[in-house]
Amino acid sequence: MPSYVNPDKCDGCKAQDKTACQYICPNDLMVLDKQKMKAYNRDVSMCWECYNCVKICPNQAIEIRGYADFVPLGASVTPLRSTDSIMWTVKFRNGTLKRFKFPIRTTSEGSAVPDGGFKSSKDLNSVELFTEPESLGLPAVFTLDGKEAPHA
Repeated sequence: MPSYVNPDKCDGCKAQDKTACQYICPNDLMVLDKQKMKAYNRDVSMCWECYNCVKICPNQAIEIRGYADFVPLGASVTPLRSTDSIMWTVKFRNGTLKRFKFPIRTTSEGSAVPDGGFKSSKDLNSVELFTEPESLGLPAVFTLDGKEAPHA
């Protein structure tokens, strides 16, 4: 479900050099129209649907265009961001509302550790992918050359 900017809500992040959605879009799709001072998604077909723009928009001006099989005509999906969570409201064609709330973060800002709390004596750049094969319950990891990397 690609994102799009509702121009009635967008203020171009108060004429900053770069909007919040431009800053966070991993595919560089969000653009600021300098004439109108409104952001827009320049190619919705290339949208990765990561919804980073939805989560960061201070005015909640970025909305989701639902696919017909998920959100039939007359229905809508609306994100509502708070400081610690995002609530998705799905409105069905018959008027029924469903809300789903998810945390924006699972750790406090700045507290995430690169190894995720797993300790390993292995080099992160080795053929084994960090905690594998133990975390997968396998005796060995198979490599591209078809050989097995021994279980440590």
